[in-house]
Amino acid sequence: MVAVWTQDQLSLEIEKVLEANYHHKHPFNIKMHEGQLSPTQLQGWVANRFYYQQMIPVKDCILMSKMPAHYRRMWIARVIYHDGPEPDQGGLEAWLALGDAVGVERHKMLSNTMLLPGVKFATDAYVDFARDKPWIEGVASSLTEMFAHRIMKIRTIAFEQHYPWVSSEGLAYFRSRNRQANIESDNALEILSEVVTTREQQVKVLDAVRFKCQVLWALLDAVEKEYA
Repeated sequence: MVAVWTQDQLSLEIEKVLEANYHHKHPFNIKMHEGQLSPTQLQGWVANRFYYQQMIPVKDCILMSKMPAHYRRMWIARVIYHDGPEPDQGGLEAWLALGDAVGVERHKMLSNTMLLPGVKFATDAYVDFARDKPWIEGVASSLTEMFAHRIMKIRTIAFEQHYPWVSSEGLAYFRSRNRQANIESDNALEILSEVVTTREQQVKVLDAVRFKCQVLWALLDAVEKEYA
């Protein structure tokens, strides 16, 4: 019988998957953080990533529809974070402010006028994953947040140094995710520590994290190809 990893060992295995597959190594992100992107490239990324941002709370609502009630009470904070507790608040509004800051008109963001087929395909595949897979694997897929705070720190500094034409107010989303991603990843790990009890389930956790990395990578592939 294969031994079950301890929680610390599982976290270490997840970090190995992220180190090898997370999109911090994607050439487009590397160029962004080195200040090599043009305004048009930044605009294309911001506009396309907004579709992904819009679908995250949709994905989370799908997960909550399958969770036991006591986990729904924990998870619902993610939906409120993105959609906002009130109109004109929340993560989506902060991303719209980023669009304003880089020069993408708000109506283009909200109507997804600039959305690329490849970005839509990758994002929709993530929503489908949450719908079709057991909710535990959907929770596991969110663990890319374990690395998100690292990339947000780098990104915030990069924008301040290399893209001074982007207003500081437009970087509010990056700053908020730097804090929120840690909270959310700890929350997901807490849930998984209670429901993942076999090595088979732990392997599926790793597979879910790997799949989410592929979604993020494919999204950037589409943007890079269009705006190269």
